[in-house]
Amino acid sequence: MLTLQIVPYGEIASLSSLGRIRKLLNIAKENKIVLLQGRLKKEEEAELIKATMEEINADFKGIELAVINPEEKKAAMFDKVKVGLANALLGDRQGLTVIGPANIVKEIKKDPDKIQLFTQDLKKKKR
Repeated sequence: MLTLQIVPYGEIASLSSLGRIRKLLNIAKENKIVLLQGRLKKEEEAELIKATMEEINADFKGIELAVINPEEKKAAMFDKVKVGLANALLGDRQGLTVIGPANIVKEIKKDPDKIQLFTQDLKKKKR
């Protein structure tokens, strides 16, 4: 069974960087696909990948990560400044981040306006 867990940005906004990373990684380690409103900071994304690499073992094969932010390229200069200011004040709530365990997520295809997530059947893989 495939499980999606939606995480509103407000749920992680008050956490430290390490707390955000730990929360998202723990959800992925439960074999759930995380749909995060908004995105992590670039440094947090890098730290999430680093933390994941340190925890890979026989049961946990890592994560697949994709971020989509369709407004970013289409916005006019004034709108980009407005969004940048809002992100600085409220956190980066624009876009969507998908984080899935590598043993479930077969492939993530990303284009500027959409993410396609392909999964594999966990039962077939165990045989």
